[in-house]
Amino acid sequence: MKSESMDHQWRALSEEILFGLKEWREQHPKATLLEIEEEVSKQMSRLGAQVIQDAAQSSPSADWTSHPSAEAPRCQQCGSVLVSRGKRRRRLQSSGGAHVDLVRSYGTCPTCGVGLFPPG
Repeated sequence: MKSESMDHQWRALSEEILFGLKEWREQHPKATLLEIEEEVSKQMSRLGAQVIQDAAQSSPSADWTSHPSAEAPRCQQCGSVLVSRGKRRRRLQSSGGAHVDLVRSYGTCPTCGVGLFPPG
């Protein structure tokens, strides 16, 4: 994703979250400080998850198959160069509880058979 597109998407989501928090507060005028904090944290985790997802997807490691073989990731167990098995979707959960969807190159080790999404 291009930087300008990410900027636009992040701004739009930020505005949506801030507007939503303002509405929530109007609907919950007697909310305690703890309840306000929990709602703000919940909503901000959506923005954090989007930023994490976009940053991870923009990493060269998201599609390591386009790199020269000298840069191909290696098995963490035996050190063999991984063999690409195409792209796969992973659904992770951020520390704030929001979902992060990643589409990344998946590889397997031809020596020991371990399959993984290389870090990065």
